[in-house]
Amino acid sequence: MLDTATRPAPGIAVRCSRALRSPWSRFALLVAVLGAAGTLVLLYEPQRLLSEGWPARLTGSAAVVLFALAYGVCAVAFVPRPLLNLGAGALFGTALGLPAALAGTVLGAGLAFGLGRFLGQDALRPLLRGRWIEAADGQLSRHGFRSMLAVRLFPGVPFAAANYCAAISRMGWAPFLLATGLGSIPNTAAYVVAGSRASSPTSPIFLVAMGFIVLTGVGASIVAWRKRDALRGKDA
Repeated sequence: MLDTATRPAPGIAVRCSRALRSPWSRFALLVAVLGAAGTLVLLYEPQRLLSEGWPARLTGSAAVVLFALAYGVCAVAFVPRPLLNLGAGALFGTALGLPAALAGTVLGAGLAFGLGRFLGQDALRPLLRGRWIEAADGQLSRHGFRSMLAVRLFPGVPFAAANYCAAISRMGWAPFLLATGLGSIPNTAAYVVAGSRASSPTSPIFLVAMGFIVLTGVGASIVAWRKRDALRGKDA
């Protein structure tokens, strides 16, 4: 048996393999993937669909499915969901736009959660410091479904931030996706309805949808303000 001191050092291929499997290498890959996705969105400008419309040759269920897939990818690339929801309503109306937007929301959240869980969790969990971050991690790890449901119902937390915070916590896949789907319905529906009635901005339905968006936004701001004051009180 070879003594430990006389064992040959690992070859360069082995060392490279270990480096590539390290948490920080995977985190660097996550940053590269998100950066590339954001660059593609800037180059191809998916918001042009709002002004140019959906390609005429794509109609029916195929168009809805394709839009949902594109929605999910764009959401991962940090395209604002309100813009995507308005586009769903403007392109497909409420009846088809709402399921397309909800499917895209769950898909985008799932993609971001998977990327964050497999590429970023091991590197970022040891860095969790600070009262706010530790509180969010503990809440999502212990009460994942109800916490994520509250986050989705009140649109004060950015979509991407909620996805990646959940990914580096110990929250499971099923409660994350279920809470995202259920909690996103009210706000998503309001934007889709507003998008479908954007051509008649004085109609009662459009005004009700916009009123709901404003009220939920104000409510989320109030809740966030109170939470911040509560945490400051604990620090004092």
